[in-house]
Amino acid sequence: MIVRALSPSKLKHLRPFSHFAYTHTTTPPAPASLPLIFYPQTNPNPQNPTKALLINPSQPFLLRPFSSQTNPPKTPTTTLPLNRDGNYNEKPTSSPSPFPICPGCGVPMQYSDPKQPGFVINPIPKTPNYKSPIDRNPVAEEPEISNSLKRGMLNELVEPENDENPNPSFLEKLVVCSRCHSLRHYGRVRDPTVENLLPDFDFDHTVGRKLNSTAGARTVVLVVVDAADFDGSFPKKVAKLVSTAIDENYAVWKEGKSGNVPRVVLVVTKIDLLPSSLSPTRLEHWVRTRAREGGASKITSVHLVSAMRDWGLKNLFDDVVGLAGPRGNVWAIGAQNAGKSTLINSIGKHVGGKIVHLTEAPVPGTTLGIVRVEGVLPSQAKLFDTPGLLHPHQISTRLTREEQKLVQISKELKPRTYRIKAGHSVHIGGLMRLDIEELSTDSIYITVWASPYLPLHMGKTENVQKMLEDHFGRQLQPPIGEKRSEELGQWVRKEFRVSGNSWDSSSVDIAAAGLGWFAIGLKGEASLGVWTYDGIDVILRNSLIPDRARSFEVAGFTVSKIVSKADQTSNKLKRQSGKKQKRSPLKAEAALAPITHSHIS
Repeated sequence: MIVRALSPSKLKHLRPFSHFAYTHTTTPPAPASLPLIFYPQTNPNPQNPTKALLINPSQPFLLRPFSSQTNPPKTPTTTLPLNRDGNYNEKPTSSPSPFPICPGCGVPMQYSDPKQPGFVINPIPKTPNYKSPIDRNPVAEEPEISNSLKRGMLNELVEPENDENPNPSFLEKLVVCSRCHSLRHYGRVRDPTVENLLPDFDFDHTVGRKLNSTAGARTVVLVVVDAADFDGSFPKKVAKLVSTAIDENYAVWKEGKSGNVPRVVLVVTKIDLLPSSLSPTRLEHWVRTRAREGGASKITSVHLVSAMRDWGLKNLFDDVVGLAGPRGNVWAIGAQNAGKSTLINSIGKHVGGKIVHLTEAPVPGTTLGIVRVEGVLPSQAKLFDTPGLLHPHQISTRLTREEQKLVQISKELKPRTYRIKAGHSVHIGGLMRLDIEELSTDSIYITVWASPYLPLHMGKTENVQKMLEDHFGRQLQPPIGEKRSEELGQWVRKEFRVSGNSWDSSSVDIAAAGLGWFAIGLKGEASLGVWTYDGIDVILRNSLIPDRARSFEVAGFTVSKIVSKADQTSNKLKRQSGKKQKRSPLKAEAALAPITHSHIS
């Protein structure tokens, strides 16, 4: 091998073709009289045993390795605390972190620990001739070896080491952290186990104290709720806190003092998931009633919107701008996966503002810190996106990502209706069961409003134990897997007494947070038992959608890919078991044949 005597920039192009591994120390260079010799050494890279070391007999390891990463990141020694204040503070000096805030999720960026939120990859420094043309002349045509290489030195070829931490200013050029990048492009996080260890967002400490302040700019609270899971996603704790702040600050204002009275704007998102036959007037009346019962006693306005189809965004924007004024603060608050970030992104596109795209994904807890969104509101008004509030009473919080895909509603809901008698039960996957225990009439209408990917089953209540043993985790999913039902918790029962006055429409709903609901239609009274996992919120409410399906479902399982796949697996196991039973008598006769033959002889 002949080493070419070229400039440093040209010699770097030979790195991929080099058959030598080098190491570097600060030992002084060897005398010119000592020759360079090739010595076979133990290869530090066992994946390529053909490599050898170019060393000096008296002073080995003179040369540092050629690597495309000239300053490899160091192993982190400390764990960065998760700061969720985001970029709320206007002054950079008031931020507890010297690094910029990720505009996608709202946490400080860092380069030291890939398992911590806000991690970004330290970019490799590029030289001015990084994209210069490659000199493709053969190595053998080079006439001689450079003098520096003969002296055992490569100082002009090796870039100086920099052991200090890189200047965090390079992070300002990045768009989002690695976690946001993975969520945006792949719809998942890199390490789900780390996500489970993240601390909950302390709303009272981070946002609540700002809302309770009697001084400062005008406050507008956007309470964002999922239309398909209204009661499960409605933030009751926040509603009560804001209502209390309104009463207290209003009393202070009446005394002639400074009183910042928050304005509450209730935003119901994803209305495109509800049937188009539902009247907007009926929906708004129903929403106001449920919000009042949930603790939101002072609501300034209600908006029904769809971020996916741009429904109602203009009216919402105009209302918020008028309430916030030129210097107000607008806070978007809601449960995890309620659609806050998607709503803000859609408003930014609608008004034509130059905003940084917030990270949105069908994964609960996408936003980790407070994100100040620039370019949406006019003048000096500020818009803040906050982390989603964790609602443990939602059944979706207990499910794996694959199970959540089956539960999440992604397209317009379609009714599935049963007409059944007392003594029968309806299952929604392996998550919820409704037992018809007593009826004052001959039959009852049960309409299921849930994700179409969830399989249903209707049968006699006396057979539910067999259903639990034979089909939970198989035909009835989620949970996925036979042992998952035990991991989700204990199966408990709640009793409801319902009544109705019409056969033509549903009168009441029995809703499970994070899943869906049963709509009950009857003319009379009924005693119903509802089974689900302990801790899941199950409520009785006025019917949201009175309509039912035109055709009724039949007994047994509904048609779905989950049921078909589980049936195929079950039938395959039965066939294999049957073949083994048929083979066993033949094997017994074959074993007895020599004995019978010897007895006859």
